[in-house]
Amino acid sequence: MPIYLDRHDLSGLSAVDIAEAHRKDLELQDRYGVRFVTYWFDEARGTGFCLIDAPDIKTAMRVHDEAHGDVATDVIEVDLSAIHAFLGRVSDPAPSSSGTETPVDSALRAVFFTDIVDSTGMTARLGDTRSVEMVRAHDSLVRGALADHAGREVKHTGDGIMASFNEIPAAVDCACVIQRSFEKFNSTSAEPLRVRIGIHAGEPVEDSNDLFGTTVQLAARLCDGAEPDTIVVSAAVHGLLDGAVKATELGSRSLKGFVDPITLYEVIWR
Repeated sequence: MPIYLDRHDLSGLSAVDIAEAHRKDLELQDRYGVRFVTYWFDEARGTGFCLIDAPDIKTAMRVHDEAHGDVATDVIEVDLSAIHAFLGRVSDPAPSSSGTETPVDSALRAVFFTDIVDSTGMTARLGDTRSVEMVRAHDSLVRGALADHAGREVKHTGDGIMASFNEIPAAVDCACVIQRSFEKFNSTSAEPLRVRIGIHAGEPVEDSNDLFGTTVQLAARLCDGAEPDTIVVSAAVHGLLDGAVKATELGSRSLKGFVDPITLYEVIWR
């Protein structure tokens, strides 16, 4: 059966309320041949998301309606591998062994792009074999940093990597480590390997778009427009940092695919 991810506006409700609504969905699901796989809830933003295995959207929403009345505002069909890459799990979290309440995951994620500067020119200068070695060096440095900061690789773009992070500060810390790693690499390499990084944060379903559609698009645009050896983040990311990371405001810029100008910040990583 298809897998769907839906979005609910849940302002004013608590994690206890949402857990109870999920329980009611589970009680009713077998009657309609539906399986409510898991959910995410962001109390601060008043949003919730359900992952549902169902024959169609209409049937899934009927269970919601009969179980508790909180019908979704948006629903998209998704792939489980993409859910795992972006969100990190495809089942309810295991209960805490200590007896304390299990934290509810908000589903807010940082989406992170790296890009090798002038990869086409690098191939022309070095040839295919050597340029592939340079890309592998990039991949090794980036993947090592991702592993150390709980980042999940979503896909390889050919000359960069897209990743997802549960924690926004961890994404920015990872980017700083990556830029310092390339600085060290270049100090001993005859051929410099320079990268740019863009980071944006958002929710999985926004206005019936693809999974993290707007978030991915903006993160990619930030990366595309960044100068070599820099990290550019959106105002959404900057607002969620704890102050330990320094950043310089770059002002508002018009980016392709976005109607309103976007305020950008450059992270100081040296």
